[in-house]
Amino acid sequence: MNGPMDISEVVQRTGVPASTLRYYEDKGLIASVGRRGLKRLFDAGVLDRLALIALGRAAGFSLDEIGAMLTPERQVQIDRQRLLSKADELDRTIHELSVMRDGLRHAAACKAPSHLECSTFRKIMRAAARGVITPPGSGKPSKA
Repeated sequence: MNGPMDISEVVQRTGVPASTLRYYEDKGLIASVGRRGLKRLFDAGVLDRLALIALGRAAGFSLDEIGAMLTPERQVQIDRQRLLSKADELDRTIHELSVMRDGLRHAAACKAPSHLECSTFRKIMRAAARGVITPPGSGKPSKA
């Protein structure tokens, strides 16, 4: 690619909407290098930055957390301890979701006349009542 890309070219190459690109620029996650008429221009490095942002979002990092790893000088400073903490958080989420999945499968196949007569189902209910099992995406910290 020769020369800077205008915002529509970045949109076409990445699938990231122009409104999101402008928002990322306002947050300091990416930077335009100028304008062609009314259109922002970006250098080719923006493609890597957008890929890093997408990876961070997929891993569950907030834009502020991602921003802390991307310097204005277009360098990447990934906090390895933050990565380990996120991996631990994902492990807890995986555990919680596995418990919930197994409980739902058990409840669906349980032969007890009533779910309230099933000791396994009652155990799952007590865990949910104590907050050990939290809804996916609730943002509540796990106690598991």
